[in-house]
This record gives sequence, structure tokens and C-alpha cells, in this order.
Amino acid sequence: MLPPLRERTTDIPRLVDHFITRHAGAAGKTVRGIDGRALSVLMNFPWPGNVRQLESAIERAVLLAEQPMITVEGLPQELRQRGTAGPLPIEIPDSGMSFETLERDLLKEALRKGGNVSRAARLLGMTRRTFQYRLEKFGLSRGARGEALGAEEEGEVGDGAAGSAGAVPVAPEAEIK
Repeated sequence: MLPPLRERTTDIPRLVDHFITRHAGAAGKTVRGIDGRALSVLMNFPWPGNVRQLESAIERAVLLAEQPMITVEGLPQELRQRGTAGPLPIEIPDSGMSFETLERDLLKEALRKGGNVSRAARLLGMTRRTFQYRLEKFGLSRGARGEALGAEEEGEVGDGAAGSAGAVPVAPEAEIK
């Protein structure tokens, strides 16, 4: 069995060249290669989707390229963000921690930083619907300034009841306990 692409990073430059040639020819584009910084981003990406994900990324970059070389800016956003982001500054105490609390805090921070549900969802690499479901799971709603508020905080600063605009109601039988 062939190991995953993340374990064969030395194959990435050859695959990238092959995919550029294939997709530039098929699209009638004059893309000839990729610059060093962009290749570095590709080499450092973990490639959960393996070679198909790499090919898809190169195909998009070729189709959108306005120059003969693919640059970092020409790579799909999910690759650029992943390649530049460092580890999260989370320290797990020796006594352990609640994953639910961590997830709730992450949702609140994404909503604060993104300012709205769509941007917050994008920051976490999930769909708007999934983000809204998770807000609902934790009893969070969007505050007047974009921050996530728990049910106990809504009366103080929030923008209304948990069923306010933008919330996706979850039927009781669909809830995961």
C-alpha cells in the first residue's frame, strides 16, 4: 500500500509539475511552474485528501492564474491559512480539561474575530450550517457586536432570544447528547 502524501513530501514537486502541465494544457493557460514560496506551502500542508486534493488545488491555481508562475496568493485559501498558521496557544493542564469547554471557547473566539456566522465558520473551516448547529448545541447566540453569548448573558447584552435571526432550530430528536 502506498503511504499517504504527507509522508511522501519529496513526491510533491514532481506531482505539482505534472498537474500544472496537465491542467494548463487542458485549459489553454500559459502557466509554466510554481514559485518557491508556494511550493513550500504545498510541502508543509498535511494533505488529508492525499493526491486528489493536491491535484484539485493545482487545477484551481492554474485556472485562476494571471501569471506564468503560481504564487502563494494563487493557492486556495485553505492551503495558505494552514501553511502560515502556527500551533494554537493551548496549554492542557495536568488535571485535564473539558473538550466541550474548549470547543465552546473556540466558537466564541471565531465569532468575535469573524464578526458574523459566515466568516466565523470560514475561519474554522466549516460550513455556516455546521457552525450554527454548534452554536445551538452550546446555547450560544450572536451578540450585538458579533460576540457569542450564552443563554445567561443574553439578557444583559444580547440581541434577543436564542431563536433570533440566523439561528438554525434543532429538533429534539436530532440533538446529540
